[in-house]
Amino acid sequence: MGRILAIDFGRKRTGLAVTDVLRITANPLFTIETKELMNWLTDYFAHEPVDEVVIGHPTQMNGEESESMNYIRPFIGNFKKQFPDKPITMYDERFTSVLAHRAMINGGMKKKDRQNKAVVDKIAACIILEGYLERMNNE
Repeated sequence: MGRILAIDFGRKRTGLAVTDVLRITANPLFTIETKELMNWLTDYFAHEPVDEVVIGHPTQMNGEESESMNYIRPFIGNFKKQFPDKPITMYDERFTSVLAHRAMINGGMKKKDRQNKAVVDKIAACIILEGYLERMNNE
């Protein structure tokens, strides 16, 4: 059984998280510059068994897609072309940044460190993955 990789896609930076091999826990990996994401994925997939990719689906409070989908859709299209054997699933990412900040505060992270958006992005990816795993376990 392969891992599940989560992507919190952004125009400049992308947060990444991954499950353990048993798909029990979600762990933040790191944040990468988005322009280097496809190369990183190619390398990662060559070294780690990944069965599925979950990408944050940005929606507004009324359930409509946010403008961010204008740059996420092309990424998903490119992903499907480059990795046709990897299923990609969208998962609602509403409030992940807020939850990431709350997790950093609860974890005792200093204010200066909480202002680092790269940290927020990888924690947000982890929150997306945790939510996805919880939904899978409840189905």
